[in-house]
Amino acid sequence: MDTSVNNVVAQSQALSQAQTAQQAQMSIFKEALDTQQQQVTALLESASAEPQLAGDGSVGTQINTYA
Repeated sequence: MDTSVNNVVAQSQALSQAQTAQQAQMSIFKEALDTQQQQVTALLESASAEPQLAGDGSVGTQINTYA
């Protein structure tokens, strides 16, 4: 009878350790997702901005029609 109680206690401790490890993994996973969300948001915001065109000088303001 004593070994069955010890087995139950050991399994309970193992389950508790597994749950703690799983909670730590989920916390890291959520942090990684939040970081990715911030990076994607920043990337999309930078991609949606219109580029500034050249307004003066000869580079980018003239078309060579003889090329």
